Amino acid sequence: MFKRTFWFTTGATAGFGGAMWVRRQVLRTVRRFTPEQVQAEVTTSVRRLGTDLRAAVSEGRSSMADREAQLRSELSPGAGSRPAVPAVPAEVAPVPAQAPVARRRPSRRRAAERGRPEPTIGEPARHH
Repeated sequence: MFKRTFWFTTGATAGFGGAMWVRRQVLRTVRRFTPEQVQAEVTTSVRRLGTDLRAAVSEGRSSMADREAQLRSELSPGAGSRPAVPAVPAEVAPVPAQAPVARRRPSRRRAAERGRPEPTIGEPARHH
């Protein structure tokens, strides 16, 4: 009789404790997703992102200024026997970059004019 009472009490206590733990977890989750809490989390995230972005830009600008100063000291007259980067004469104009040309697949008519067989359904097209 004592064993049954002991195990009944142990089970009831474990069940009650488990139910209270689940209740607490559910209430914590519900509180976490209230509009005020979500707003606070978003605000904190945006502020942190802004701070990180400002720090990154500041670090980038300082690195850029350091590198520019280094390059200017290397290219200034009398800095060394010869500059590390050859100077480009003023009369040479830079070559404009050309946009890549999109290659199209030839039409069936042009493929037939060139004597190539027309691809059929289910057969992969051959690129020459």
